[in-house]
Amino acid sequence: MMKLFVPGRLCLFGEHTDWAGHYRTMNADIAPGAAIVTGIEQGIYAEVEKSSIFELYSTAPEIKNVWQDFSCRMDETELKRIAKSGSFFCYCAGVASYMLEWYKVGGVRIKITDMTLPMKSGLSSSAAICVLVARAFNLLYGLNLNTLGEMNIAYLGELRTSSRCGRLDQACAFGVKPNLMTFDGDEIEVRSLNVKKHLYWVFADLCAEKDTIRILSDLNKAYPFPNSDAERAEHEALGKLNLEIVERAVKCMAEGNAQELGALMTEAERIFDDMVAPMSPALSSPKLHSVLHDPQIQPMVWGGKGVGSHGDGSVQFLARSEDDQQRLVDYLNERGMKAYKLTLKPVHTVRKAIIPVAGFGTRLYPATRALKKDFFPIPCPDGMVRPVILILLEELVKSGIEDICLVLGSEEERQQYSDYFERPLPEEHLRKLNSEAQEMEARILDIGKRLHYVYQKEKRGFGHAVYQAAQFAGNEPVLLLLGDTIYRSNSNKPCALQMVEEYERYNQLMVSIHPVPLADVSHYGILSGVWEDKDRSRLSVSVMCEKPKPSYAEEFLGVRNKSGVREYYSVFGQYILTPEVFSQLHEDIMQKEIDGDHVSEIELTSALEAVRQRSGMMGVRLDGRMYDMGNPVALRRCVEEYAI
Repeated sequence: MMKLFVPGRLCLFGEHTDWAGHYRTMNADIAPGAAIVTGIEQGIYAEVEKSSIFELYSTAPEIKNVWQDFSCRMDETELKRIAKSGSFFCYCAGVASYMLEWYKVGGVRIKITDMTLPMKSGLSSSAAICVLVARAFNLLYGLNLNTLGEMNIAYLGELRTSSRCGRLDQACAFGVKPNLMTFDGDEIEVRSLNVKKHLYWVFADLCAEKDTIRILSDLNKAYPFPNSDAERAEHEALGKLNLEIVERAVKCMAEGNAQELGALMTEAERIFDDMVAPMSPALSSPKLHSVLHDPQIQPMVWGGKGVGSHGDGSVQFLARSEDDQQRLVDYLNERGMKAYKLTLKPVHTVRKAIIPVAGFGTRLYPATRALKKDFFPIPCPDGMVRPVILILLEELVKSGIEDICLVLGSEEERQQYSDYFERPLPEEHLRKLNSEAQEMEARILDIGKRLHYVYQKEKRGFGHAVYQAAQFAGNEPVLLLLGDTIYRSNSNKPCALQMVEEYERYNQLMVSIHPVPLADVSHYGILSGVWEDKDRSRLSVSVMCEKPKPSYAEEFLGVRNKSGVREYYSVFGQYILTPEVFSQLHEDIMQKEIDGDHVSEIELTSALEAVRQRSGMMGVRLDGRMYDMGNPVALRRCVEEYAI
């Protein structure tokens, strides 16, 4: 059995532009649609498992008291009939019929355990249940659909009902984070947005009446070709003016400018009221406007606007502070509305890194008898010869990392690092250096101020070494590099910085990946999954397989590149670990203690897999090369190539 959660969605800007942008397939003069959409904290919780039939039932009162449980055979005709029935579960049947038709899947059993998402409030409860069903089929039957694929199937499944949803409704598939969606004819693109500071939204069900079908029918009459000034005004509002508003809103969110963002909400509502609402009598929205202009609310908010198709469905505000957010929720609830909080939080930028250097370096013996392998000298492109550890630390500093933890094998080893990074050169040696080398000396001492040390006194595996830095990591994401691997970016952006930027986009566990030849897969851990982007550089990892046989990898683990050729991906040697990884390592260590096992290794890979199953993992193909320094052949190649 698998547990799933799918949130509702709130459109912050750009309502109606999804279907308007679709009309570009008929009229190229129409501007593309653009919307900022976020998942919300309210949603649908479910337990799913395979079944011989399609069945859906609920223990959540919000559904159980309204709709009856149902089940049916996995029969295309029967599922399509239920899809047209008008019940809440008709959406589920619509998606199931699509899955059966195109993927020939078996059945599923879905048990909705909790429903915190209000229905018929412009928050896309129907889209959430469609995404839930699509994701259940995808995960249970290993269909390898990416998030956009799940979203599209949820949309197509809902179209098999009497509903006429927009293309942005299923953005709830991307979770509780803001996304920029663009709609250019049949093309849809989704890009995660960064938020600089906490943004305190409040949205509320107005508990009034709105006629969504009438609104959409009236507004669609102006498309694809406008025939009057009023219709041309609608095109401009949902096209050019909307693109300008959305572009400014993205900038405000990235800069953390809540006041200007709130003003944009008010401006967007004014444009809608002046240029779109006159097209439909169903958009008179008396309750929406009375709430937006309530003098009791104004001191608590930076701005506000309607939600979804507008009308008297829901309202949203950007509160001035967390206290104002709570006061506004209380005020709206007291006046008979159903209000909810949504706080968009900034992604923790990665400012810490860990480098385990506790290993002896057996494969490089007897050199490691005199010198730790992370101090081996490497000729560099600028003509200097650096130890491996300095190359790694310089990359981290260039990538904005502020604090770095070295995991050593013993406290005695620290002296070598202290001597190198903290003790200034004697004046007689410093005078002999040219100005460039003297600048390097200053950088080395500056790096020393960023270093922290922990010790792995028991040699119990890589995961155990990483866990020694748990207290250093705290409750923040942390970049992990290997102490016997160096990286060469193909651009001016270090590999570590590429990783940090991707984390800020996805906010989840990340591993760097690179292709390896099929003949070599048995030497590596191989990752497989589905690409999340057109460039095929971001892989949503669904499988981690340790040292598979080539025949197995060829059949099950290949991932097609942009040319359509199957490739096999291994870890590139950089990770961004979330706090959940350290929690999992702690559980693994405690379980060993309970079992009386004080010897066997604690593997990082098993902890990563446990977190991946719960929260997902993103593989990032970096624009660069890696050099493994852990064996003589690789060391020789690095010395020969790195300086070029």
